[in-house]
Amino acid sequence: MALEKYFLNYNDTIASISTAWGEAGIAIVRLSGPQALDFAEKVFKGIKPLKETPPRYMRNGFLVNENGDHLDEVLGVWFRAPKSYTGEDVVEIHCHGGLLVASKCLELLIDQGARLAEPGEFTQRAFLNGRIDLTQAEAVLGIIRAKSDEALRAAARTLRGELSIKIAEIYDLLLNLSANLEANLDFPEEDIPFLPSDEVLKKLNQISTNLKRLISRCNVGKVLRDGIKVAIVGRPNVGKSSIFNALLEEARAIVTPIPGTTRDVIEGMIVYKGIPIIFMDTAGLRATNDVVETIGVNMAQKAFREADLRLWIIDGSEALTQDDINLAEELKTHPHIIAINKADIPQIVSPDDLREIAPDSEITVLSAFDKLAIEKLKERLVNKLIKHSAINEGFNATARQIEMLKNVLSCVDNAIASINMGEPEELVASNLYEARYYLDRLLGRNFDEDLIHAIFSQFCVGK
Repeated sequence: MALEKYFLNYNDTIASISTAWGEAGIAIVRLSGPQALDFAEKVFKGIKPLKETPPRYMRNGFLVNENGDHLDEVLGVWFRAPKSYTGEDVVEIHCHGGLLVASKCLELLIDQGARLAEPGEFTQRAFLNGRIDLTQAEAVLGIIRAKSDEALRAAARTLRGELSIKIAEIYDLLLNLSANLEANLDFPEEDIPFLPSDEVLKKLNQISTNLKRLISRCNVGKVLRDGIKVAIVGRPNVGKSSIFNALLEEARAIVTPIPGTTRDVIEGMIVYKGIPIIFMDTAGLRATNDVVETIGVNMAQKAFREADLRLWIIDGSEALTQDDINLAEELKTHPHIIAINKADIPQIVSPDDLREIAPDSEITVLSAFDKLAIEKLKERLVNKLIKHSAINEGFNATARQIEMLKNVLSCVDNAIASINMGEPEELVASNLYEARYYLDRLLGRNFDEDLIHAIFSQFCVGK
């Protein structure tokens, strides 16, 4: 594939500030491209030029403007292609931290002919130059956005290439099977060893099992990366906001005895045992003529649909209503936990009562004032979606990567079904070809401009 077809400025030398904006100890301005050293020499003056300094060695010098004025005392270092982050010649100028001096350094480099880098363009070049594959490139963003030690470790595993290795192993198995099937189809007269259908089926079932295990590990990583979204739902005045505040261990939501106090969706996040949990306190679900409350109810329903998990709060001191029965029916097709609240006062509703309308639901009894019960609730919420023992095996994964793996699994399962139904081998071979296409797209062996833009536009400028 001709890269120039998709990336017209691929041969430009790009520059950007790679550290965060604001006052700090240092600020790093980075260059990458064929003229990186030439441009840096024009603004960096040391005892010796950077070109005469060995790669990866820091050189003390000064940042100078077009008149030769010293603007800052800086450090310069360069990395020779292909042993650099981008696979190109890379130069870094380490200024004193501050908005003005770093901006001035960048401005001087652009005046020399460098182009301001697009978001994620340094990492994009690392991918295009074969330094990393697409799963590793996306893991860079996972490292930047990690909210816990476990999420960071999962991203590091992916960046090291552990996910890529697992994918490559599946790809090779599919390729070998495809080669055998297609050789028999294209050259039936040749003396090519024939692979019996039961042997093909055995291999495909093993690939399917491996894919399911890999998808599970990626789902764990996605939870570590993005967190679990928990919508706290229920009728008005059942104690949703009190539970919300107790889970966050701070008073974020207003709590009053007046039904309908919560009109908006209020979010708060905690990290529990390495897993980010985003709680959404929602308006009480009920029919209302109040215009403002109606907006809140609509937002609550949206949060209900988009959440990974629903926490249904029941007021144990009040009898169940038709609204409760309706909500129980709606929850049947969604992951959820039921919490009978206000256990510190006399109860009317018991778990047995709820099992009559929600027989398969997980039910707990608690009070917003019982810290031990709240901790156990957090444990239940995490265990509902992920087993804690699997956290150490997670791969940092995006929704795109998981979707590609599910597409591969679907193709493999279709091939298995074709064999079981005695369908022609052409259908089996076609499914395996499609499965390899999705794996190629997952790793970035097969890509288009839209895919690359969608991934790297999420990065910050300078990375």
